[in-house]
Amino acid sequence: MYYFKRNQTLLGGAFTTAELIFHAVVRNVRSQHSNAVLAILINILQVLALVAVFYTIMSFMGTRVAKIRGELVLFLLSGVFLFLTHIKAVGSLSGLSTGNNPMMLHSPMNMMVVLLATACGSLYTQMMTIIIILFLYSVAISPIEIQDPGGAFAMLMLAWFTGCSVGVVFMALSPWFPTTVTMLSNIYRRLNMIFSGKMFVANALGGAMLGMFAWNPLFHIIDQCRGFVFRNYFPRNTSWEYALWVGIVLLMIGLLGIFFSRQHVSQSWGARR
Repeated sequence: MYYFKRNQTLLGGAFTTAELIFHAVVRNVRSQHSNAVLAILINILQVLALVAVFYTIMSFMGTRVAKIRGELVLFLLSGVFLFLTHIKAVGSLSGLSTGNNPMMLHSPMNMMVVLLATACGSLYTQMMTIIIILFLYSVAISPIEIQDPGGAFAMLMLAWFTGCSVGVVFMALSPWFPTTVTMLSNIYRRLNMIFSGKMFVANALGGAMLGMFAWNPLFHIIDQCRGFVFRNYFPRNTSWEYALWVGIVLLMIGLLGIFFSRQHVSQSWGARR
């Protein structure tokens, strides 16, 4: 009988886990499409389509909506990149099975490896898309100047982290309310098309309008990111700390829910989907 030999040292266990995560990430990326390069190209086309739509809308509305002196395309890209990174993370994690995942039948696999692999696979696809688009834009059109690249990258990672946290909560609820969770996940992603603030900045909103958007951590992240991207914009009405704490709280709730669900795992859950 075959069995998995467990590591006797902490360092050996860390290397084994890292190797498992790497292979699971490769499997996750390849599962999106048989050709990994084509999967990234499809994602690039999605980004370009969104940017084209929003650019057309803002051309009719006028650039005064943005209220930022800077390149309009960079303004749109800073919103679309974070929006898609967040939404893709929510969708990939919320679609995971808590207890009946076939990969869990293999000895070295565990739920944390599956979670990390799915989250990292989503991040890898988005990072490659962002790097390719920014490189091609800088070479073909005009060089891109970002005031604080480190801060902008931190906001990108925060958008991914909060998306993973929301996805983990949906994942924990999915075995108990599969149809409701699917509907709520779709509603959440559709709401972010409006309430993420891709096309405007928080400083341009009044008190009543700001209250309609302030609940959304992605709105805070995108607005803070534009403060790092543009030299002459200083976000006063948003806070990245709020988004970070919301992400941590949701992640803890989701992990507790997954742990509880795995104690009551049933093979019949697959028939309810």
